Amino acid sequence: MKKDRQIPVEVYSRVVGYFRPVNQWNKGKREEFNERREFSLKDVKEACIYEYKGNSQNLADRLSR
Repeated sequence: MKKDRQIPVEVYSRVVGYFRPVNQWNKGKREEFNERREFSLKDVKEACIYEYKGNSQNLADRLSR
């Protein structure tokens, strides 16, 4: 049976314009980081076109699918 080897990694993300290690952020920023959602440009473009065509659906609801 092969044992998995665990190696600690340092995650960097951008906050206020520059990259910092996430483990050095304060508690509030780390919680916010865990709540972040990623968007693809294609999805955002499609949602904007949908809104532009006069549909009244909330843009955030459209992107959350």
